[in-house]
Amino acid sequence: MIFRAVRDGRPYPEHNLTLKQWAEIPPRPLRLDQLITTKRELALDKLLAEDSTFYGDLFPHVVQWNGGLYLEDGLHRALRAALQQRNQIHARVLVLAGQPD
Repeated sequence: MIFRAVRDGRPYPEHNLTLKQWAEIPPRPLRLDQLITTKRELALDKLLAEDSTFYGDLFPHVVQWNGGLYLEDGLHRALRAALQQRNQIHARVLVLAGQPD
C-alpha cells in the first residue's frame, strides 16, 4: 500500500493559507504510508511531466488534523516518489486543531 487511505475531499475545516504562508512552514520528512490523500484521481500527464512543480511549491502540502496527515497538494509528487521506490517525501505540514468534543 502506498498511502494510508484515499479520500475524495477534505474532512478538515478550511484554513485559508496563502502560498506565501505555506512557504513559511519548514518541510519535514513524512512516510508515504502515513498520508491520506484528499483526491481520488490524478492526471497522468501531470504525473509524467518533468516540470510539474515549475509554477508551484517544490514541497507537497499536508494538513495534520484529528490524528491524520492529509495530503492536500502534491499527490503527483508523492506518487512519483513511490514509483521511484522511495517511501518518504519532504512536505510542509500545517497543524490544525481537532474537532470539538
